[in-house]
Amino acid sequence: MDIYKEKLIELYERSSKHSHYQRLPEKINQILGLTYTSGKTRYEVERLNYILESVPISNKFVLDIGGNTGYFSFAMLDNGAKAVRYFEGNPTHAEFVKLASEILNLDSKLQIVNKYFLFDVSNKEKYDVALLLNVLHHTGDDYGDEDLSIETAKMEILKQLNNFAATTKILVFQLGFNWKGDRRLGLFPHGTKRELIDFITKGTRENWEVLKIGVPQLIDGKIEYMNLGENNIKRQDELGEFLNRPLFIMKSKKF
Repeated sequence: MDIYKEKLIELYERSSKHSHYQRLPEKINQILGLTYTSGKTRYEVERLNYILESVPISNKFVLDIGGNTGYFSFAMLDNGAKAVRYFEGNPTHAEFVKLASEILNLDSKLQIVNKYFLFDVSNKEKYDVALLLNVLHHTGDDYGDEDLSIETAKMEILKQLNNFAATTKILVFQLGFNWKGDRRLGLFPHGTKRELIDFITKGTRENWEVLKIGVPQLIDGKIEYMNLGENNIKRQDELGEFLNRPLFIMKSKKF
């Protein structure tokens, strides 16, 4: 087992643009032991809690797009998903998840696709639940046409979301404020949650019904995702950009 531990750590620590982006999957963290520090948190536990409160996962076929090192893919299986299909363009992350799934004897339930997902109408596979977390603001960067303008990129984000409505019943969605992750390329003039929410809800309303929106709040010194309301829609600069990204639970009108 030690050789597998060493390989997992080597893969996890291998440098890339999105390395150390996620916590380690809980069971892998247990295997590696408490002496290993699993990188920075993007509030995976807090987001997962909100997702599990909002979306039935048991016996569902789940798609995880841009799954990174697999935290949410493994969490879906831990919470009763029938199967997960994981898409990730980064070969190191995909190799990490493949090795982790083999160690955990989950490779029969976790299908690993080392490709960028194509958001077009040619997708024939259907899913009960899809996770699309902080991917689409990288269109024209990690994937897609590098020559897009920022306005064309915004149109492309909506196009990808709307095409995707035929693919899944329920979508769990997050979008960053900055195109290509570059703070100099803000997608919205004032960078507010209200602008982002209006952009998504109005731009997708023919294809998606927004069921819930979760917003991170600092409560008793801890972050919790709470349902959107007038008391938490205002941007909180002190929390940083990531903790101003709303978490959408959406139901397809085209599935």
